[in-house]
Amino acid sequence: MKISLEKAKQICTKSQYGEATWWELLQLNVYLFFSKECSDFSTKNKKLTSLCERAGLDTLSEDDKENMKELLKKRQ
Repeated sequence: MKISLEKAKQICTKSQYGEATWWELLQLNVYLFFSKECSDFSTKNKKLTSLCERAGLDTLSEDDKENMKELLKKRQ
């Protein structure tokens, strides 16, 4: 059940967005128990997610992104 640091970081990020499976969460929790470095990453990632949620950030829709790309292409 041992996972690498990079895999643990990926699972940590997925868990912040509710995309991690129960197996991945189990692996992550075991890893966090033994790894201080990944535990620190997890703590910072949770803080970042919380700040982004509180900031009420909006993103562009896919249509808006495509429109901007087309405008940029026309200007070149």
